[in-house]
Amino acid sequence: MPVQLLPASAAAFAPRASSVNVVLGSKVEPWLTQTLKRINRIKRPLNSVPQHQRCLTETLSSPNAIWTLTSIMLPKAPESELRKDSHPLVEAVFNYQLLHIEAYIVHVDMVLRNEVAYKLTTDSIDALVEYHKEIHCIDSKAKTYDWSEKDQQCKKLHEDFVQAINKFVFRTHVSALEGLEEDGAGELLSGKSEEVKNNIMGLMKPLLPPPPRVVDVIRQPPLLPSSPANANMWSQPTTPVSLPHVDAWRVLPSSPSITSSQDSTPIWANMGMSEVQIPSPTPSYSQPFSTAGFFYSSPGITAPIPALPLPSMFTPQCGVGIGYGGFGWDRYQEYTTTM
Repeated sequence: MPVQLLPASAAAFAPRASSVNVVLGSKVEPWLTQTLKRINRIKRPLNSVPQHQRCLTETLSSPNAIWTLTSIMLPKAPESELRKDSHPLVEAVFNYQLLHIEAYIVHVDMVLRNEVAYKLTTDSIDALVEYHKEIHCIDSKAKTYDWSEKDQQCKKLHEDFVQAINKFVFRTHVSALEGLEEDGAGELLSGKSEEVKNNIMGLMKPLLPPPPRVVDVIRQPPLLPSSPANANMWSQPTTPVSLPHVDAWRVLPSSPSITSSQDSTPIWANMGMSEVQIPSPTPSYSQPFSTAGFFYSSPGITAPIPALPLPSMFTPQCGVGIGYGGFGWDRYQEYTTTM
């Protein structure tokens, strides 16, 4: 790969040189001869390579030799301040501006690389720097969340753009000189202007927030119970406690048959352990089973209560004594004796 040679005027922040560096080969291309004859108002002899070189150098070194590389549509204000309108044409006129990117030629090489190099003018650089600071950076900050070093990161982003746009040099094939016009001005042909626009917009980097920090989760070690020195210090998995095996025939049903459709008193309320049939012969060993934990019963009465006769026990169910005259007052003598 041949070495890329550029003059000092192509360096960043370097002023425009008074003369353009032009290197021609031993043979001049016919299209270059036709282009120089077309743009020169005064007919000049172009019969040798030095004559072509001198004519091209003088033409490109003219202060008016400014090329329009591309045109970029940029917003006039940050996105939050743009005017909203239902008509798209009115909205575009008030919110956007067309920025023409201009440059001058700093180097023509028709020997090694057959290329021509353009450097942006000071006015174009200043316009792009102002847009990047006042609009691009503000929109980038508005689209990202806040973090402690956000302002410093945005400032560094702008400084990097200033350096990059001043170093920007667009190289293309020497056939671009076919667009040369009078006084050394011209425009890029064959769709090269789109390439310039993409390169310049690629220098406007987005503001990227820092990656999320990985937080180490500190788990507190389990507290071990006090144990002798020779005990195992690692906790052993707890063995699940299994209930004793109970034969299926020993378990009483928990509810009446599901096929019953009539309401009846639950069988658990009237069934005791004495009513459970134990098969014969009795197994050699069986786990005693009790259902006392599943029932609630009122506490038993230790002292018997003497039964007292009630009036209903002596009063006939049907008779003349029950009615309008009272409740069996014709037999009050019996009540007195009993009590």
